[in-house]
Amino acid sequence: MILFPAIDIRNGKCVRLVQGDYNQEKVYGDNPEEIAQQWANKGAEYLHIVDLDGAKTGESVNQPTIKAIAQNTSIPIQVGGGIRSLNIIKDYLAAGVSRVIIGTAAIRDKTFLQEAVSQFGDQVAVSIDARNGYVATDGWLHTSSVKATDLIKELEEIGVKTIVYTDIFKDGMLKGPNFTELQTINEATTIQVIASGGVTTEDDVKKLQSLNLYGAIIGKALYDGTLSLEALLDGDTNVG
Repeated sequence: MILFPAIDIRNGKCVRLVQGDYNQEKVYGDNPEEIAQQWANKGAEYLHIVDLDGAKTGESVNQPTIKAIAQNTSIPIQVGGGIRSLNIIKDYLAAGVSRVIIGTAAIRDKTFLQEAVSQFGDQVAVSIDARNGYVATDGWLHTSSVKATDLIKELEEIGVKTIVYTDIFKDGMLKGPNFTELQTINEATTIQVIASGGVTTEDDVKKLQSLNLYGAIIGKALYDGTLSLEALLDGDTNVG
C-alpha cells in the first residue's frame, strides 16, 4: 500500500482544513516546494497535492507552484483541485505531474471525464468526497444527490483506474478513517482505491493495509507529529 503525504495549497501556502471547512485553516508552511522535498527526503514514494483555491473556484490558481514541485521533486505526484478542462490536464502532465485527479467535473460533466480517460488513460483519477454516503462537490461546499457507490459503478464503466475516496466527516479530525465504507467500496470495485481522511495512528495504517487498498493519504497526523512517515516506512506495516 502506498502512503501519500498530503500537501494542500491555499494562497500559496501549505495548509490543512478541518472537514474541508475553509474557515478552519491551519498554516503549516509558506513554501510548499520545500515541504514536498522534505517528504521526498523522508522516503515518500508518491505525493498527493491539492489546489484548495482551485477546488473552490474551478481555476488552477496554484498551478505554477505545483508545476515547480513536479519539476524539482524526484518522486511522482498526483494533483487535484480545479481540474476541469483537458488543457489543464495536458499542462500538468507536460510539467511532470504523474496523475491528475478530477473531482467536481467528474460529477457534472461525464463527457469531459470520458474524454479525459480516453486521452490520458490511467493518468486520470477521480476524487470521490462523500458526506453521509453522498458525493460532495465544489471544494466540499455542496452535497449532491449522487450516491458514492452509484458513481463508482459509472466510473468503472468509463474506464477510470484509480479513485481517491474521502469521508468528509473524518477529514482533519484525527479520529480514524471510515473503515466500513472503505471496505465496502474496495470490495465492490476493481478500481484502485486510495483512502483519505482521518488516518491518525499506525493501527489505522495497518488496518487500511489489511483491506488491500491501493493507497492511503495522510495529512494532519504527519504535520502535527502524531504519525512519523519514516517510522511507518521502516516499520512492519508493510507499506511503501
